[in-house]
Amino acid sequence: MPVGVAVDVHGDGQGADVAGLRLDVEREGRGRAAETLQTFARDPAHLGGDLGLTAVLHTWGQTLTQHIHLHCIVTGGALAAAGSRWIPAKPGFLFPVRALARVFRAKYLEALARAATAGKLALPDVLAAPGAFHVWLTSLRQQDWVVYAKPPFAGPEQVLQYLGRYTHRVALSNERLVDLQNGVVRFRWKDYSDGDRVKVMALAAEEFIQRVLLHIVPERFVRIRHFGVLANRARQAKLARCRHLLGQPVPPPSPTAESVPALLLRLTGIDIERCQVCG
Repeated sequence: MPVGVAVDVHGDGQGADVAGLRLDVEREGRGRAAETLQTFARDPAHLGGDLGLTAVLHTWGQTLTQHIHLHCIVTGGALAAAGSRWIPAKPGFLFPVRALARVFRAKYLEALARAATAGKLALPDVLAAPGAFHVWLTSLRQQDWVVYAKPPFAGPEQVLQYLGRYTHRVALSNERLVDLQNGVVRFRWKDYSDGDRVKVMALAAEEFIQRVLLHIVPERFVRIRHFGVLANRARQAKLARCRHLLGQPVPPPSPTAESVPALLLRLTGIDIERCQVCG
């Protein structure tokens, strides 16, 4: 299936760090991003069908501060209603990013307001005062939010490279660590506001640990979600229909998962199910 753009969805900075609010980020953030993209996709002025979308949640910036954002990879077209045809996107263009940002901002802040009304937010004191939360939401509506779209991918290999970079990335890789001396941790970071220059930041060990812990998600929390024609509940049938419409071959069946004993026997020649003493 043709692949489309990679879309990064951010808050405005103030909106990204939600001041201690407890919110179902997985549902509201990715859900509203997917809803925004599908709204544009289903509009006949753009495509007129359902996209395929994979969204990856990240919570960090280069200096390990909280920076909640989504990396989304989107199909380069849509499946029409009832699977009647495949609708390709215009070459080099999917949706207008400024319009995407405005619609996402409206949907996300509306979700925040509903969550507050339903008592699902633990508001900090500064927002718990009467009217304070409404004033805060109003200020967020008046600020620009950011959707950054990259050009379409060249093919499946590039898709795999992109997903490989983002799906299981952690907040800080080992190679960025410089040293630990006298209770101070030093690590490399890239300053995007200074021509992507690589710099070294020094943090007290306690502050460094605190920043790292910001990005440890709860057990069973799912960072990666699929929507539209890639959604789990209908993916097999819809992808088969897309392949048919695009004249693509059926992929080979997935190999049967190899058991741990069989894997070790193949790699080491040791049969862990056989006693090494009595055979």
